[in-house]
Amino acid sequence: MSPRCFVIGHPIAHSRSPLIHGEWLRQYALPGSYERIDVAPAELPAFIARLRQGEFAGGNVTVPHKEAAMALVDTVSEAGRAVGAVNTLWREGGRILADNSDVSGFLAHLDATVPAWQGRVGTALVLGAGGAARGICYGLKSRGIARIIVANRSRERAEELAASLGRPLEVADWDKREQLVGEADLVVNTTALGMQGKPPLEISLAALRPGTIVDDIVYAPLKTALLAEAERRGGVPVDGLGMLLHQAVPGFARWFGVTPQVTPALRALVEADILKA
Repeated sequence: MSPRCFVIGHPIAHSRSPLIHGEWLRQYALPGSYERIDVAPAELPAFIARLRQGEFAGGNVTVPHKEAAMALVDTVSEAGRAVGAVNTLWREGGRILADNSDVSGFLAHLDATVPAWQGRVGTALVLGAGGAARGICYGLKSRGIARIIVANRSRERAEELAASLGRPLEVADWDKREQLVGEADLVVNTTALGMQGKPPLEISLAALRPGTIVDDIVYAPLKTALLAEAERRGGVPVDGLGMLLHQAVPGFARWFGVTPQVTPALRALVEADILKA
């Protein structure tokens, strides 16, 4: 039977995962399907039961189910436990396993865009302290970054994150963010600020040193105001679309048995879909 896979969320119409996985299925001429399914929070246990019974090979989980799904599966990866959220599910011998591929997706895109970036990053400034920030901080810590500064509008939430992941995380007040830009070799916006339909990210990059990497996980618009300013000041911009594409790789490999490549053609396909939205 051909693998049947999914992305679930509520709402889910905005998800571009079917476009990505559908293109890989076509490219590699593989049998199987990948579909959007709207699952309200109260319906999540029943849906996971369908996965357990074999109706699906696996799938992706997005907002608002990334945390709730953890309690309904059998095994959660180290990354998933550290982040406190999962986005990829699969069946294995009657059990359901879960992982957080946002971590590997962020790192893989950074590796592809700025090869050998680790050798030039001693200090990272992470803006935000939500689920995305937790995953990115975990990833940076796993790569041995010596100093990871978390700045968030709610200092309390940043302190919870730093306490959870431990050293080398440290917390800074949100109003110190512009000053800290000058100390950072890598600046990462993990918030939704600057996204289409959201308030702007209010930060000046006047202190940015040329060559500093500036990574914005927002991908709509493709070039955010933060990235545009970074580029003007001699920074190295890294957009959010690559993270979206790379985080899809591990799940596809598990469900369909082929490890897909993130190519310029795939990126162009998704870019075009974003631009017409």
